[in-house]
Amino acid sequence: MTSTTPRPNTGHPLHQPFSWVEDGRSHTAHWHSEGGWPAPTRLVSADDRTTADAAYWLVKNGTALLWRGDYRGARQLLSALGRRIDQRVGRGQRMPRADLATVFRRQRVESAERARLLGMLLVPLDPDYGIPLRRSPDARLACTETWGETTEPSVTSLRELVGVIGAHEWRTTGVEIPALEGRIHPHYGVFSPIRGEYLDLVATAPLGSAATAFDIGTGTGVLAAILAHRGIRHVVGTDQEPRALACARANIDRLGLAAQVDIVKADLFPVGRADLIVCNPPWIPAAAATSTDHAVYDPDSRMLLGFLDGLAEHLELGGEGWLVISDIAERLGLRSRGDLLDAIEGAGLAVEGRMDIRPVHGRAADATDPLHAARSAEVTSLWRLRAA
Repeated sequence: MTSTTPRPNTGHPLHQPFSWVEDGRSHTAHWHSEGGWPAPTRLVSADDRTTADAAYWLVKNGTALLWRGDYRGARQLLSALGRRIDQRVGRGQRMPRADLATVFRRQRVESAERARLLGMLLVPLDPDYGIPLRRSPDARLACTETWGETTEPSVTSLRELVGVIGAHEWRTTGVEIPALEGRIHPHYGVFSPIRGEYLDLVATAPLGSAATAFDIGTGTGVLAAILAHRGIRHVVGTDQEPRALACARANIDRLGLAAQVDIVKADLFPVGRADLIVCNPPWIPAAAATSTDHAVYDPDSRMLLGFLDGLAEHLELGGEGWLVISDIAERLGLRSRGDLLDAIEGAGLAVEGRMDIRPVHGRAADATDPLHAARSAEVTSLWRLRAA
């Protein structure tokens, strides 16, 4: 391992210029961090001679490792680091069932710390996103899809690079959606529709004479596509995230639904009214820890409450709103059923009906998960709402 000395950095943590001295030579690169981590202030170069114990001691004490060895060796070290981190924090230990909120909060702290430590194993990238390491994969297209074109060398965490490559594979292969008789291709940073139960609810809920529909927070565009596939003549999907908008438009075009579905940038509702308005907000009312968490966490229930509060004024006369949401927050003690019902009533809405479905994903059956009591009992519901 060779000591290096980073120089002070300026700029946004996602896109900082990053300079350091290594073996007496100055280096400058672009810093990539989708998680919002700042560029390291201390680092050493490392290679296949670096042991997992030495690497753990360094990252635990705030020193990042810039990998100069074999790429597969870096992957092995990343896995070994993960095991050591889990052993040190007692990851997987169970707490009393009655204290699930505490378990959840502790897990979030542990997960953030785990991500921070694993994110300190760094890899260099050439100006075309080539990886200048032995036995490395070709990540150029995956990185370009995620970060855009560049002419500068860059540095990112191996953990993030692995995620970028994995997201490219999902984007290429896609996710089979039976309700569409086709595939949805998620982009990096856009929630992948791999939990089919909420899709089944939207695909089978009673549908009146809806000529128009809004899909609030469209993400990949999957719900907008399902609504169009069910025969709704005009669907508008909204989102604020550029990646989601690009992803949804690409999926709608690929499915041949562009004549029925418009994807627009909007904070919740588009202009106008619709016969049916659907929203599948993030299910957990907690702050997002990183910039890629927003599809899962809804701080202070902002999106949920915004949808409920604006629903009545955007529905056509006799129209219906579909709120698709899990009760996982209730089972974790983060929100009560009474809170949800009060929000519905306070928004001038009435419950027309509700459809429930049990999850079928693997974590619901994982008895070693400290949150198993909540996940195994979780129910996802489609609430049919009308203006009171």
